[in-house]
Amino acid sequence: MTSVPEIRIQLCNEAPIRPDGEFVLYWMTAFRRLGWNFALQHAAGRARRLGRPLVILEPLRAGYPWACDRFHRFVLDGMAVHARRLARSNALYYPYVEPRPGAGKGLLEALAARACVVVADDSPGFFLPRMVDAAGRRLKVRMEKVDANGLLPLRAADHAFTAAFHLRRFLQKTLPGHLGDFPHADPLRKLPPRLESLPAEILKRWPPGAETSLSGLPIDHDVPPVPGIQGGGEAAAATLERFLDERLETYGEGRNQPDEETTSGLSPYLHFGHVSSHQIFAALAGREEWTPERLGQGSRGAVEGWWGMSPAAEKFLDEAVTWREVGYNMAFHHPDSDRYESLPDWALRTLGKHEADPRPNLYPLEDFEAARTQDEIWNAAQTQLVREGRIHNYLRMLWGKKVLHWSKTPREALAVLIQLNNRYALDGRDPNSYTGIFWCLGRYDRPWAPERPVFGTVRYMSSESARRKLRLDRYLSRYAPGGQQLSLV
Repeated sequence: MTSVPEIRIQLCNEAPIRPDGEFVLYWMTAFRRLGWNFALQHAAGRARRLGRPLVILEPLRAGYPWACDRFHRFVLDGMAVHARRLARSNALYYPYVEPRPGAGKGLLEALAARACVVVADDSPGFFLPRMVDAAGRRLKVRMEKVDANGLLPLRAADHAFTAAFHLRRFLQKTLPGHLGDFPHADPLRKLPPRLESLPAEILKRWPPGAETSLSGLPIDHDVPPVPGIQGGGEAAAATLERFLDERLETYGEGRNQPDEETTSGLSPYLHFGHVSSHQIFAALAGREEWTPERLGQGSRGAVEGWWGMSPAAEKFLDEAVTWREVGYNMAFHHPDSDRYESLPDWALRTLGKHEADPRPNLYPLEDFEAARTQDEIWNAAQTQLVREGRIHNYLRMLWGKKVLHWSKTPREALAVLIQLNNRYALDGRDPNSYTGIFWCLGRYDRPWAPERPVFGTVRYMSSESARRKLRLDRYLSRYAPGGQQLSLV
């Protein structure tokens, strides 16, 4: 099997590899999948070269911000699939669900003390970078982290891009050199013999198990799982196949129409690592009978025409690659990109200039959360978020703009958007999700005339305009029937 590109591998410490260790440990935290995963592939390669068994530790913390039944259930679905698929493999799978915050402390160190080397996921989102870097400093054995986030390696660009156009142009220049380096669909073939068991003292202190009752966990039980939505790699693969079979053809024209169901539904699976950009690209390229020779020449930054695929496929790739990876690029180069101060200077100036402007309405967080506003479209979008963990693509932008319009200050608006999105959205707490939130306040955009109250030169959007441009009858009937107020329980 080919090795993982060096640009995707980083040392976390200066400790040595221990060739006489009992196993190679893969610490699965961001890329929760068994295929198309450079990090798992690297760990499996280490196991083969050292002739040692592979152990896969997949933990689920109880104390992460916004922990709730919705997100736990989605992750646990995937863990159950992993337990079943790895039961007869040569990889020993160790799923650990923390029964209370802090209960898992010491588990990684206990396993690492017996390991040849530890391989971790390298993702710039949420609390993961701080957690991985802190672990690397503590461990006495070599720890390596591997980037399996997107088609473009995080370290291929030496700066953050301030516009999607700039990243798109960079991708068109740089990406062809990386499209030949795809992770394996099945990286676990021909592993050394399986480890019989981990030490009894470790299993006793940190009992493994992917089948866990949510009711007994100290997490937010007021945010329930989304009915009919299952997490895990198998569900992700089925969602991808459905999109390609049923929705791709109308994606370009229909994705901005709330009455149409043409979106891919893949965002939650990308966020939790149940599917990868490489897997999605490979499936799409197969349907399009695409070969690298069809790539366009030059790097003009055009949305369509460079990939050499159908217009619908190219529009989808612009969302799944350009717009997704611009957020990862920002989070990687600016760890403070979730803070108000990270907005572009022009946006900070114009929002600051208009901070004291009168607002047409002011709502507290509780009213936003319960969809108690005077705007039927906004209430419907918020209802969809609470009920289904998502908002229709176009309406998510309007949803964010209206919170800015109805909050005392832009800082308060940002806090409300982050709280609502991260508490309820299945794809929240993600660099791509923060792209959408911060776009509403000016990131990746430019000043727009005329200058308006509250917004200044930040792009303005209104529900009146949405009603004129969008087909909303079915959407409003589904999510805002009769103007009903929303119960959160």
